[in-house]
Amino acid sequence: MGTPTSPSEPSSEPAESTDSTEATGIAAQDWAGAAADPQYRAAVVDLLGALAYGELAAFERLAEDAKLAPGLADKAELAAMASAEFHHFEQLQARLREIDEDPVAAMDPFAAALDEFHRQTAPSDWLEGLVKAYVGDSIAADFYREVAARLDSDTRALVLGVLDDTGHASFAVEKVRAAIEADPRVGGRLALWARRLMGEALSQAQRVVADRDALSMMLVGGVAEGFDLAEVGKMFSRITEAHTKRMAALGLAA
Repeated sequence: MGTPTSPSEPSSEPAESTDSTEATGIAAQDWAGAAADPQYRAAVVDLLGALAYGELAAFERLAEDAKLAPGLADKAELAAMASAEFHHFEQLQARLREIDEDPVAAMDPFAAALDEFHRQTAPSDWLEGLVKAYVGDSIAADFYREVAARLDSDTRALVLGVLDDTGHASFAVEKVRAAIEADPRVGGRLALWARRLMGEALSQAQRVVADRDALSMMLVGGVAEGFDLAEVGKMFSRITEAHTKRMAALGLAA
């Protein structure tokens, strides 16, 4: 059973990478230079499409979760977060149009997998919804931040911008910790739920990447420097470590 730990400030940042070298290759270029490589361009379109649909789905989910809120203040808080997610979606949609890509076509390959993930992990109550948003979204954000480090400067800035915390982290931690303190039995159930989310999120990410050749090449030493199979393993280790820290912030056992 999970038990509350001493309060700590949750972090929306991923576990630190040991790579502190200066940007080289594509990471040192802007979009105009990097996009001359058609394979890199395809990978970025895939990445932006996946992110855009993820933000749109997050907006829909938060708006739906607001219906489970126990009070008006909580409902308003989630509505504000949903609005922030939709703004992120609009930024990604605008960027795809700016580079002469159809946003719907870019998102479409990822819709089924993301919809299935949300179907498999539909929360049964308010607290499960908060844990899903905090844990699930943070795992995805960690993954995209890791990839962003290998992108051209323009795309990297956009990706990091839309991954900014919408305030859900501190809100979720406050509410979940309070619930566990009121009834410690809640901690065991939520810890199991969070473990399930971790497994589903990683499996879904692997399926999405495996289905898209350009993204796969980016992650295993293709068009983006700094990634190979060994580095991918280290990346997932960092993501898992960050997840463990977030579980502790919630007062749950990983």
